[in-house]
Amino acid sequence: MHHQSYMNKSLLSRISIFISVDQQSLNDYFNPHDPAPIYKRQLSHAFEVYIMNSIVAVKRYSVINYKVCCRSEEDKQYMEPLIYAIRRHFAERKSLKELEFEKFKRRSYLVLFFALAIVMLCHGVLPLLLPGTDRISSGLTNTLEVFSWVILWRPIDQLVFCWNPYLKDISIMNRLASAEVTLIENA
Repeated sequence: MHHQSYMNKSLLSRISIFISVDQQSLNDYFNPHDPAPIYKRQLSHAFEVYIMNSIVAVKRYSVINYKVCCRSEEDKQYMEPLIYAIRRHFAERKSLKELEFEKFKRRSYLVLFFALAIVMLCHGVLPLLLPGTDRISSGLTNTLEVFSWVILWRPIDQLVFCWNPYLKDISIMNRLASAEVTLIENA
């Protein structure tokens, strides 16, 4: 049982994405409406979906490897521009994910500081404005405590628990942009 568990872990630690390069398949990898040279073209949606489906089992320390199959010597000339286009695509996706993460952090901290300001205002100023009997003061204090927890809950929850998916996506995009390439030549 332990041996099988070790085998599964080692299989998931290396993920291979198989890509066949020839004149016909090359056109399927890119957006057909993009007139740019091969290395600058946008990847087709179907090809990106294929790559993302190939790494569905990716783990934190998984190594991603592109295994490129060229059927002839002539097809090898397309390998480098294709890999460059793939790397550029995922480097751009990584940059977008990093911008999303920065926006998320900025927004979450802003909401947290705004919520803290409201809580301080409520706890510092409101009791001074509404002096009264101990019973009313106690009820107001309890209400302010509950309000404080409610207003602070969401920003704290976001900052503590919701940042990991951003870092995971950034890591995956980085590994896709810098994955090792292995040439497989067909005889």
